[in-house]
Amino acid sequence: MSSHILLDIVGQHAEEASFLWLLRTNATGDPRSTLSRLGQHDERVEAHIDGLRIAGDAGWDVCKQALQEGDAGEAFAAAVLAFESNEEGRIRVVRETCDAKPDLCQGVISALGWLSWQQVEPYVDMLLGDDSLPWRYVGLAASAAHRRDPGRVLTDALKDADSALRARALRTAGELGHPDFLPLLKQQFEDDDEACRFWAAWSASLLGEPTSVELLISFAQNRCFGERAVSLAVRLMDQQTAIDRLEELSQKLGLVRLSVQGLGAIGDPRMVPFLIELMAIPDVARVAGESLSMITGVNIADVKLETQPPAFSKSVDEEDLEESGTNDPDENLSWPNPDLIAAWWEENNGRFISGTRYLCGQPITESHLQHVLRSGYQRQRHAAALELAMMIPGQPLFNVCAPAWRQKQLLGMK
Repeated sequence: MSSHILLDIVGQHAEEASFLWLLRTNATGDPRSTLSRLGQHDERVEAHIDGLRIAGDAGWDVCKQALQEGDAGEAFAAAVLAFESNEEGRIRVVRETCDAKPDLCQGVISALGWLSWQQVEPYVDMLLGDDSLPWRYVGLAASAAHRRDPGRVLTDALKDADSALRARALRTAGELGHPDFLPLLKQQFEDDDEACRFWAAWSASLLGEPTSVELLISFAQNRCFGERAVSLAVRLMDQQTAIDRLEELSQKLGLVRLSVQGLGAIGDPRMVPFLIELMAIPDVARVAGESLSMITGVNIADVKLETQPPAFSKSVDEEDLEESGTNDPDENLSWPNPDLIAAWWEENNGRFISGTRYLCGQPITESHLQHVLRSGYQRQRHAAALELAMMIPGQPLFNVCAPAWRQKQLLGMK
């Protein structure tokens, strides 16, 4: 086989690794994705990374060239090869390229999270002590991805003058489940930086601080943080207060979908009849169906409770999505049939107790949350991870975006 053909094959491996990494990243929030499906994505990415490994120096040369011209996906592939090789020259190329193009750093963070902790620990420690602030950020984010405590570095970062590093540290404190950091988190509730205020409130709420919930819910209208804010805040409120707050949010332009999504997070079956009513409104029908599934566990497609998509004009929310270049978050959700679901609920509502919080058809218990982490869809798994962290103070937030092999290991799966 000629060297030209070999280089073409290696180039295809590099392109596919970058592209499939992007698909895999999107799959972590896809309502159709499961841990098993995430593992399939991982295997496809790893197969092309392995092709680059086998190609040796030629594989690295192709990745290095792609890195100069590419995006975060190319940075991911190059960084995996660089850090696992332990070759200073390769790592230097990745660092210098990212210094010139900081947007590539997300790919490097993902690569450090992709590799095992044993492979990256020395490099993460090095980055945490780096003179460059952006690389300290990368080190902190990589530690969080592995749910590893960076020690004193985290304490220092919580007080850092740089708002981006401070925000990452505030988020990390919650992800690691560190109640000792609550005093420092509360000091940031009035931070001048919006991201710092949000992550301080989010982490403090996750750690059980009751005074942070009102600050958290105040971010409901924020494009960047609204969904995270509502998802956690309503879980921490008493159910009637949460329902009332969602009713208030639904009256505000562009927040109807978020308020419907919040009903699923509350998990109270008494809201099911209202969700069924909402399924007649095309703009929120799919997310109402998802909230129904979040509470009852019914899979609308599997039990044939879906219908064909209606023809309707674009909603305000959809026009906002187009203007911002954001994909429709409900694109992969089923369209529920309100009449069929009403009949299903008539037959099944006796299994549910009003006022009890449910997730995926069962009252929220530690054993059931573990079950959802093993077998649920990604958005359900995100919910289970939050509930588990709230239930067991001091426990790290389970990372449902981590490589599937690592998640399965933590969950005791083969």
